[in-house]
Amino acid sequence: MKTTIPTPEAIARDEKWYVIDAAGKTLGRVATLVAHVLRGKNKPSFVPHIAMGDYVIVLNAKDVKVTGRKLDQKIYYRHTEFPGGIKTETLRQTLNLRPERALEKAISGMLPKNHMGRLLMTRVRVYPTAEHPHQAQQPETLKVPGRE
Repeated sequence: MKTTIPTPEAIARDEKWYVIDAAGKTLGRVATLVAHVLRGKNKPSFVPHIAMGDYVIVLNAKDVKVTGRKLDQKIYYRHTEFPGGIKTETLRQTLNLRPERALEKAISGMLPKNHMGRLLMTRVRVYPTAEHPHQAQQPETLKVPGRE
């Protein structure tokens, strides 16, 4: 059996845009689906060392839901690079101020921690509301699996 690796031209020709509505969906389930599509694991020609995934638009990030007591117990850390400059923020605060950041952090946590992961994060667009400026790309709708 012969192994074939897709060429960059074939990969660029097969790129699609998908739109996902996150309203009422669980944060982790949305992030898992987005990471799966970004990596290209939904394609039969998946190769782990090539960025062959598609572009993803996530809408209604402010209406994503979480289970349990994660709103108050999950904490996001960041550092200002100055001594003593650690900043903390709960998930509730993050969803109130910048709802797209919580989803972006969840997605980036599911991608490789190298150049490939940073490249794939440029292919995802997260919007807090239902409006987006990507109608020209003719995105297809993806449904999030789950019990909703």
